[in-house]
Amino acid sequence: MKPGRPALVAVGFVIVGLVAIWLQNVVVPFTTPFWGLFDNQLDLDVYRAGAQTVIDGGSLYDAKLLGQMDYTYAPISAILFAPFTWVSFDVARIIWTLGIFVALYLVIMLGFKSLGRCASWPLRVIAMSLVAVVILLEPVRTTIWYGQINVFLLLLIVADLTRPDGSRLRGVGTGIAAGIKLTPLIFVLYLALLRQWRTMIGVLAGFAGTVVIGFAVLPSESWSYWTAKLFDSDRVGAPQTVGNQSIRGLLANLMRTDNPNTLLWLVLALAALALGMYAAVLAHRHGQELLSISIVGMTSCAVSPMSWGHHWVWMVPLVVIAVHLLLTPGRASIEYAAVALGLSALILVAFSWRTYLAHPIWFVNKTVPDAYLIGLFFKNGIVWLKWFTYYPYNFVFLGTVLATIVVLRAREHHPVRAGQI
Repeated sequence: MKPGRPALVAVGFVIVGLVAIWLQNVVVPFTTPFWGLFDNQLDLDVYRAGAQTVIDGGSLYDAKLLGQMDYTYAPISAILFAPFTWVSFDVARIIWTLGIFVALYLVIMLGFKSLGRCASWPLRVIAMSLVAVVILLEPVRTTIWYGQINVFLLLLIVADLTRPDGSRLRGVGTGIAAGIKLTPLIFVLYLALLRQWRTMIGVLAGFAGTVVIGFAVLPSESWSYWTAKLFDSDRVGAPQTVGNQSIRGLLANLMRTDNPNTLLWLVLALAALALGMYAAVLAHRHGQELLSISIVGMTSCAVSPMSWGHHWVWMVPLVVIAVHLLLTPGRASIEYAAVALGLSALILVAFSWRTYLAHPIWFVNKTVPDAYLIGLFFKNGIVWLKWFTYYPYNFVFLGTVLATIVVLRAREHHPVRAGQI
């Protein structure tokens, strides 16, 4: 870039970040009781209640936490959440929310690092501004609002797998993430396809370590989870739920049943798995590790029996990749236009679209006087578009996968300058 250009770009991103914060307040004012960004954190309260149940000698997977909630994570997670029982809920959610902001910043910086960028001050400013931007995405906003764990798992996996092949203990971090929430186990298949046996063993070792610790500290809870509770997907929620962004959720909502055709689901899930893995392996072979990791993460969301919107935080690295491409000079105008179009489509699909209900509703475990429902999947008033609005993140996944395959296969036949994606 020309002298002074990085500073101008940084200033531009500061403005973008401030606009993003303003938009966040427009969607739902920060001061709105219960629905404001920092005024719920229900899932964090469930985590704390689960840990407290264990401390008090109760049955983690039989107890109804906060009156009606089931604990759905592996036993090791209750051990990790225990320190949050030492402070009040208000203090815990401040710590948790600040942690999410830091984790988002680190994911973005690690993403830029994996794409070959140095941690200069303009890049740090850009990263901080992008934190404000990605919070406008429903998966990230609801992660904060619910007090969910997804961004921390995203950070653990990105920090682990963007390291060079052969790095010491590479894969262990991903295995620990899988020990907390099982879906990262999909990376075992990805690594096997790449024949990265050492890293694959690292994932399995990290996962096994969490299981062993769980049995050592909580033997009865571990036996209950790994032999029974693990296989009860309905503990996470009913398939026919608005916001279930898995393929099974799509079928359940379209067919209006909690028991969608199993064979059809398996066929579509296997097709998505094959397509996602092919695109991820292709991206890896072209040196685009951040893209391949993101595709594998989104694939896990697509094929899982239940995937809430906040599980799709894998869109954050896609924003980083798009911004990196737009900031890289020397491309054809049509390439910049295509990237800008893709980024705009991603933001519009995943944006925190608000649906306001000016009447009381029952929400999870309480009656609230009105509702600010967040997500495109609540915008189902146009009947002939329900196939899209019920499951918009499917199209982010499908679009990313197809674009990756088309672009990278084309460049295998028509090589381009090094460094381009």
